[in-house]
Amino acid sequence: MEFSIKSGSPEKQRSACIVVGVYETGKLSTAAEALNQSTNQLLTEILRRGDMNGKTGATLLLQNPVDAKADRILLVGLGKEKEFGDKEYRAAISAAIKKLNNIGGADGSIYLTELQVKKRDVTWKIRQAVIASQEVLYRFDRLKSKPEETRRTLRKLTFQVANRTELAAAEAALAEGLAIASGMKLAKDLGNLPGNICTPTHLASEAQQLGKSHGLSVEILDRSDMEKLGMNTLLSVARGSHEPPKFIIMRHNGGAKGAKPIVLIGKGITFDSGGISLKPGPEMDEMKYDMSGAASVLGTLKAAAAMKLPINVIGVIPASENMPGGAATKPGDVITSMSGQTVEILNTDAEGRLVLCDALTYVERFNPECVIDIATLTGACVIALGHIASGLLANNDSLADELLDAGRAACDRAWQLPLWDDYQEQLKSNFADMANIGGRAAGTITAACFLARFAKKYTWAHLDIAGTAWRSGKEKGSTGRPVPLLTHFLLERASRAEKPSAKRKPG
Repeated sequence: MEFSIKSGSPEKQRSACIVVGVYETGKLSTAAEALNQSTNQLLTEILRRGDMNGKTGATLLLQNPVDAKADRILLVGLGKEKEFGDKEYRAAISAAIKKLNNIGGADGSIYLTELQVKKRDVTWKIRQAVIASQEVLYRFDRLKSKPEETRRTLRKLTFQVANRTELAAAEAALAEGLAIASGMKLAKDLGNLPGNICTPTHLASEAQQLGKSHGLSVEILDRSDMEKLGMNTLLSVARGSHEPPKFIIMRHNGGAKGAKPIVLIGKGITFDSGGISLKPGPEMDEMKYDMSGAASVLGTLKAAAAMKLPINVIGVIPASENMPGGAATKPGDVITSMSGQTVEILNTDAEGRLVLCDALTYVERFNPECVIDIATLTGACVIALGHIASGLLANNDSLADELLDAGRAACDRAWQLPLWDDYQEQLKSNFADMANIGGRAAGTITAACFLARFAKKYTWAHLDIAGTAWRSGKEKGSTGRPVPLLTHFLLERASRAEKPSAKRKPG
């Protein structure tokens, strides 16, 4: 797909299709009104007949409109004008792209990016339009012997801006949107791969390929390296599997030499059977998505490198399978972590925190500016927040606020839960420094409390993406979240590293 930015009057555009908006009241967008005037009130007549209701995401295609230079005009519903915001804007863009991709035209000129969206500038509108477009066009059919045939002739999209003075900002936003969408695609592709293909070794190979293509330095630690480091909790998870664990370190050195890095840690359980504490059979296939944290780190590093962000970012992925077997860790076993703290394993299905805690200890050596771990960690988070928001817990409220703001700007929201010491009581063990579970109550919080014991030496936040990393049912597939949230967070951090004269405007 080819994308471009232009600024021009819709009635003068020669295109396979011009896309304009209509509000629920029947009010035409500025671009739609310009087309209406040039086509002898064609759009007014369409609305008068009731052919278009203007509800959010509704579409109406006009073929060969008289007096128009374009072959088609696509009307897209915007909903109520007073309520037109982030959600409605993205819904309109998505509806337009879906329709354009099915009508047979080779190109489309989209005037929805001229619309006024509350508290959002042209940078945000173009960036989100690109991301939404790529999400609509995404397909994962590489494993089918005969991929489904779809009518896809759309080759070019042009996003129109209201003023020529916005062209430079829009071009920059286009590049950012493409980078973020590319990172999301990588995360989705990895998540959608089955566990027999996407193993820890495969993740390590993907990281090495990404390093070569995007200038990242990559280091892979094997089992023997982890044994020397004392990563016993991570290795305890891998004991039941024939697949060897990997510990992946990727560096984007875009900032000043010696500047403290931002560290992202992604849980990389490439298949989670639950281990000896075996999961129920139904929907166990979805446990291939238990490496979505790792996938999001790879996707975010790809986007950061593509955007050449002037900051140092380190991605760390502890990767393993969690399988039952004769050598598998058993409930009741006590393991000594890399930090020296001991853990009583009460449930082998609470394995994500075991691979993460050694990673949290390992990254102390980087003297990080901050550390964010991303994990499909608890079913309790799905019960608490559903599939709308990711769970967020942090030992620093300023960092939490930054991530919440990034999530809102990215339309990839998170919700903060408390990390009070009171909850630490639930992790008490009679035989070790702590248990690896805290009971049914507040499961998301006690999981984060466990991780917090290994993150005391730096500013840290935890994102629980168990409810947001993938969809089930007929729309089953990876969402690519929280790559948008993380990249927007890095973009804002990058703006601090730039000179004041070049500082980015908020989205």
